[in-house]
Amino acid sequence: MALGFFALALFLFLGLDSEDGYASYATASSSSEGVEITYGSVLKLMHERSKFRLHSHDVPYGSGSGQQSVTGFPNVDDANSYWIVRPEPGTSAKQGDTIKSGTIIRLQHMRTRKWLHSHLHASPISGNLEVSCFGGESESDTGDFWRLTIEGSGKIWKQDQRIRLQHVDTGGYLHSHDKKYSRIAGGQQEVCGVREKRADNVWLAAEGAYLPITESK
Repeated sequence: MALGFFALALFLFLGLDSEDGYASYATASSSSEGVEITYGSVLKLMHERSKFRLHSHDVPYGSGSGQQSVTGFPNVDDANSYWIVRPEPGTSAKQGDTIKSGTIIRLQHMRTRKWLHSHLHASPISGNLEVSCFGGESESDTGDFWRLTIEGSGKIWKQDQRIRLQHVDTGGYLHSHDKKYSRIAGGQQEVCGVREKRADNVWLAAEGAYLPITESK
């Protein structure tokens, strides 16, 4: 029941609609399996090794780009860890389409509406590639493009699959580790980009409200 109300709240907040003016979501917890992820879905990304969720908030970095910071958050029940899955602009992809391995996607932070972004600035703790949130509804560039690769034999992104996200411009993989902030984001761990495939740059789609697949006509 609570999940149903949550999905409805997300629908009203995002204003997502289908051709007949309505949309529905399949809600899922981190223990659900096999739910196909589509454009327009709202989800949390869980770092496989640490179980922290990809997170952002309206707090800028004190170094580097000074853009909105991105961290790994330890608690499951935090509204600032939700991301909307969006397609690359200029493609034929639409809301409700499934997402194949190798596809370029964007992730929009639900609360602040900014895009998961990266560039050549150094990350605050480890000095790797900084990952930030930047732009807005009408402001997005190639720094927001991430290539999704499924680990293993799967071809369509599902909730229970291990994935990597590689930043198109820099080649860095979305990465986290046990290096934690001690001040403003105390207890949260650094999220950054690294150009090598490592065990620490594997993620899974966890909790969320998944938009059903659009049937072709």
